[in-house]
Amino acid sequence: MSVHLNRAIHDDHAGQSGHFNAPDRNNIGRDEKRAILADMRLIMLDTETTGLSPRNGDRMVEIGAIEVLNRKVLSGDAHVFHHYINPERDIPAEVVRIHGINNTKVKNKPTFKEIAQDFLDFIQGATLVIHNASFDLGFIMHELHVNELPNIQNIQVIDTLAFARKKHPHQKNNLDALCDRYNIDRGKRDLHGALLDSQLLAEVYLGMTGGRQFSLGMDIPSQPASSFVQLPEQSRGRDEQAETAAIMKRSLPPIADEDYQAHLSMLRRIHKESQGKTIWQLPELAEAS
Repeated sequence: MSVHLNRAIHDDHAGQSGHFNAPDRNNIGRDEKRAILADMRLIMLDTETTGLSPRNGDRMVEIGAIEVLNRKVLSGDAHVFHHYINPERDIPAEVVRIHGINNTKVKNKPTFKEIAQDFLDFIQGATLVIHNASFDLGFIMHELHVNELPNIQNIQVIDTLAFARKKHPHQKNNLDALCDRYNIDRGKRDLHGALLDSQLLAEVYLGMTGGRQFSLGMDIPSQPASSFVQLPEQSRGRDEQAETAAIMKRSLPPIADEDYQAHLSMLRRIHKESQGKTIWQLPELAEAS
């Protein structure tokens, strides 16, 4: 247990409320943050995009993240990461109706590549809290991959949607429904927005895990980002293995030697008549050429 956590617990017992004393919101340095246990420093994160899948060419148009330290939602530039992003493609009208971000609004904004290092610095050493983690991580990890930037596959992630479905089965568990369930004011949420949704997510997370009071073991278990998202190369290799597994398990049919030799002879003829342009690579054909 870190010195900072011990001190916080001591102060907590000394107070009357039974809560952690709120840290100075404008005076928490990066080194101090890293000294605090990872599960005590959370980053609430949300994105807005041009569509549903980066594999279909969709990109991010907004990213918002807010730091929660010792179950206190922090404010100020040092604790909030927010950018509108130029997706370098058109934003469909049907998507603009959801989040209100159009081509004009992001025309002169930075690309994700331009803000990526600042984002990586901001989340370093923290646990990400995301509502429907596979969606947002899919876009972020895709952008990091295509821009040859460091991956975040080992960062710890909490998916509040998965937890809400277990905690409230057979009920609506989108962000609006959870805000209503935990009496969180969402009156300003006329449109989706990454920063506002991160703020609401912070309150939802605290509501689902016991409020702002500290209690060991109350938090939702985290998992590495790689358990939510597989990069295209990784998932492609896994799919290929699954596709060929059944074939590889089949026993070879019996082949008469004369049939085998006739088959080789035909392959040699095709190889020769195509002037060596056949796509298969067999030692027998190399000898024939």
